[in-house]
Amino acid sequence: MQLARLAACSILVALLGTTVSPANHAQEPQVEFQDWLAELIAEARERGIREDIIEVALNDITPIPQVVQNDRNQAEFTETFDQYLEKRVTPWRINTGRERLREHKELLTEVGEHYGVSPRFIVAFWGVETNYGSFTGGTDVVRALVTLAYDPRRSAYFRRELLSALDILNEGHIAHSDMKGSWAGAMGQSQFMPSSFQEFAQDFDGDGKRDIWNSEADVFASIANYLRAAQWQDGQTWGREVQLPDDYFANAEQWQQAPTEYSCSVLRHHTVQMPLRDWQIAGVRRADGSDLPTNDFMASIILPDGEQGRAFITYNNFRTILKYNCANNYALAIGHLADRFIGY
Repeated sequence: MQLARLAACSILVALLGTTVSPANHAQEPQVEFQDWLAELIAEARERGIREDIIEVALNDITPIPQVVQNDRNQAEFTETFDQYLEKRVTPWRINTGRERLREHKELLTEVGEHYGVSPRFIVAFWGVETNYGSFTGGTDVVRALVTLAYDPRRSAYFRRELLSALDILNEGHIAHSDMKGSWAGAMGQSQFMPSSFQEFAQDFDGDGKRDIWNSEADVFASIANYLRAAQWQDGQTWGREVQLPDDYFANAEQWQQAPTEYSCSVLRHHTVQMPLRDWQIAGVRRADGSDLPTNDFMASIILPDGEQGRAFITYNNFRTILKYNCANNYALAIGHLADRFIGY
């Protein structure tokens, strides 16, 4: 079954942009998908999903080949850090973020104090994820998740997210026609996956709905609640760019981690965590050559582009950002944008 599904998804990707498809070439993956879909619908019924939800959300649904291509070519992993940063920490995003901080100062202060998360970081997530709510994605979330649940690469994860999305529809939080999002199934101004919506979305404006699509109060509170649950440490930043000593790579083996399994795979490429004072002794300095801060934070060194690229020292809040999106470039972009909001 798994090999057949892999072949089926490969054919779907190959068919993208093709105008003529011989019937015998396309028939097998179509039959395979329909068998898979029938099993999914049976599971949804057992879960208690209403027939009217199944009818509008799952009947006659088909995969989206472009979604599989996107999953194979995510920018967080295919662009250099500088390329990634240039596209995301733009003058427009910096200036607009500063305006939004001033515009929503009272609300952001209230949310920040309640959840223990600095407003500048809440706004940085809002900006990177959806351009401050102006672009939340136009893909049918259920159809995107059906595509990724059928694709064998991460089928178990996306099947769980798909069932969570059906639960959200079943509970009446949003209509299927309005459940739009990213190609990966992330929803609303906070770009929550369905399971994150279920666990972390907040009704901060008190209207009885957890509305991450339209309520800025709920959006800010939901982002902050997610970060708090992921062990955000108030009063601590994310890290900073650093200079490494000339002998760093000759001695780097002593700072390598023992083989460890992490839920976020990129953490395997970080160094061990050590107090800042130990990195200072090792010769690590700020980017301008001055001493590291005297705060006794635990910190790791990361090299997003390898030995020839820039170096950063990162704190526990960086690891919290990675729980939102497990990609070093993403977390670095959030940190850099948030830093551009200091004083606003």
